[in-house]
Amino acid sequence: MTAVARTFPATAEPADAAAAHAARLRACFQHIARTRMAGLPICNPALGVAVPALLPFQGEWLGALVTPWAISLVLLPGEGTRFRAIGVGDSQDWDFPSGRYSFLGHQEAGLGAYQTCSLASPVFEFADQAAAETFALAALEALLRNEEDGGAARVHDAREAARLAGLPAAAAPVSRRAFLRGALFGGR
Repeated sequence: MTAVARTFPATAEPADAAAAHAARLRACFQHIARTRMAGLPICNPALGVAVPALLPFQGEWLGALVTPWAISLVLLPGEGTRFRAIGVGDSQDWDFPSGRYSFLGHQEAGLGAYQTCSLASPVFEFADQAAAETFALAALEALLRNEEDGGAARVHDAREAARLAGLPAAAAPVSRRAFLRGALFGGR
C-alpha cells in the first residue's frame, strides 16, 4: 500500500491566521481520529477533536488540542525563529511565564512539524467535551501565568468562586504547582 500525502486546507476564508492554523490542526487530527485511531480502546467516545485556543507566542503558535485519546498543549511554527523541526520524540524546551517546559517533536503529512506537551492520556476521566476543553484551557492559562505576580491568590479565589457556583473543579483556573500536583482531580 502506498502512503498518500494528505494536505489539510486552512478553510475557505478564515478571519485571521490563528483561525487558519487552528482549522488545519483540527482537520489533521479529525482525519487521524477517523483513520488510525478509529475504534481503538484508548479513545474516549464522549470526546471529539477540538482546538479550543490557539494564540501567537514568541512568533510561533501555541494552543490547546483535545482529541479522544489525549489532551495536549501544542506549538506550531509561525514566523518566529525559536521553533525547530526536531525529530519525532525529540524535545525542545520552551520558557513560559510559569516556567520551562519540554515539548516533543512530531510530524504529520499535511500539517508538517509541530510539538506537543501532553496534559492527559488517556482521557477517560473527562465525561464530556466541555470538561475536556475546560481542562485544556485551564492548563494553557496556567502555562501563561506568572506565579510571582499574585497568580496563586487569583487561582484560589477563582476555584472558590467555581465551587460556590457549583461548577466542576476544572472550570476554575489552577496554578502551575497545583496543576502539576493534580489539583484538577483532587490533589493539593
